Amino acid sequence: MEIIELKTNGKCEMVDITRRIREVVSKKKWNDGILLVFSMHTTGGITINESYDPDVQRDLIKALDKMVPDVKFRHLEGNSDAHLKTSLIGAESTLIIENGELILGTWQGVYFCEFDGGRDRRILLKFIGK
Repeated sequence: MEIIELKTNGKCEMVDITRRIREVVSKKKWNDGILLVFSMHTTGGITINESYDPDVQRDLIKALDKMVPDVKFRHLEGNSDAHLKTSLIGAESTLIIENGELILGTWQGVYFCEFDGGRDRRILLKFIGK
């Protein structure tokens, strides 16, 4: 298992972690198998989405903000919207590693979705294979 650490800046943002995942796969010489990418946070998720046009990330955040507005919920910390957005996005993604390469579609990237930043964040990578 490996850990990617990152620092987020904005309250809501999507951080492309694809390059960092590829670096770990290469360094660890992971060859063929499944890679679980897991956020250790209840206010930050993991998703795969388009990595070519940054408007896609802005549109996703805008849509999530419309679906789950930052209103007063019962949770005393005041970040219930972040918890709800994380539940919608999910805390993990499963990726395929083949011949030492991360398999993604042409326009796909792996993102950490920050919903309660800026914060220090940790993403676990668990490889299952050979």
